[in-house]
Formats: sequence, C-alpha cells, structure tokens
Amino acid sequence: HRTCAVARTAHAPSAPILEEVSPKTDTFDLSGLRLSPGEGARLSLSVPIEPLMLGGEPYVADPREVPVTLEVSRMSGGGYALRLRLSATLRGPCMRCLADAAPEVRVDAREVSVPGDSEDLVSPYVDGEILDLAAWAHDAFALAAPAKVLCREDCAGLCAQCAANLNEVGPEHDHPHEPDPRWAKLRELGW
Repeated sequence: HRTCAVARTAHAPSAPILEEVSPKTDTFDLSGLRLSPGEGARLSLSVPIEPLMLGGEPYVADPREVPVTLEVSRMSGGGYALRLRLSATLRGPCMRCLADAAPEVRVDAREVSVPGDSEDLVSPYVDGEILDLAAWAHDAFALAAPAKVLCREDCAGLCAQCAANLNEVGPEHDHPHEPDPRWAKLRELGW
C-alpha cells in the first residue's frame, strides 16, 4: 500500500498540514480533505487515461498511469475551485504518413463547482463531493492533444499514387505523368 503526501495551506500564514492519500485514483472524495473555506490542498496523484480515438485511429497516453498534480481550494460560498496539471506523450500513427508519432501533451485545466442554481458553475466532473478525476484527465488530455498528430512538424506524408513515405524517399520521388485518356481522340487528330 503506497501513499503520498498532501500539503494543506490556508490563505492565512500557517505551516502546511500533511495528510496521507492513495496516489492512484480514478475518483477522489473531496470531503476527505476536510478543507475549511479559504483553505487549499495540492496533491500528487497518478490517473489512468483511457485511449483516445482521433480520426478513427487509437492513440494512447504514455505512461498509461499519468502523474498529475491536483489543486483543490474550498470556496467561501461552498464548492471547490480545482486545477489539474499533467504532461504525457500521445502515442499513435502519424496522420500524414502513418509512422509512429509521439508528441508531448501538456494539460493545465481548471474547473469550478459551486452547488446552486447556476449551471455555469457546476462541473460535470464533480458529483456531490466526488471528483471523477479519470474522466476529467481524459477529457482535458483529449482537448490539449494536437489537431494533427504528426511524427514531425514537416512530415511530407505519403505519395498519392504509390503510398511511399515521402519522408524516406525524398523530394525527387516522382511518377511519369500519363496523358489524360479523355484527350486521346484529339491526339489522334494531331492536336
């Protein structure tokens, strides 16, 4: 059984109070931190991020169990201000040439969850006092992922005729252009 330290701080000057929590989690009970209004906690955890489907292809986070920093602040009117930070590699096929791609994805996401009438201040990841950390990390990772996952910034892609990797065959790769068959009758006339 592994544990990690949690630093609790208040806005008033005082020494942080350390508590022990499980470092791997899918959900997190915010009430277990026992924060008073104005207090905050910073936790170092690890969260599994489920594979993503981008453009019909599967992409995975590496490592599968991603280290995250979760900052929780108890708000004076009730509810929480939350911040999630993580960094992981997104592994899968390049969207241009299908070679292995592995861009680094950095996440710095924030959520606010205040009980009440306003839907704008209710986080979809907080149900009562339970934070769905795995769902939040997955969604934030997917939103931070690049729109085009490439093996390198200047990836040339594949040849449209023979599917050769243009990064490997070079810029001199070419195919003889055959005349358009629709113009064959004009060539017969000597045009």
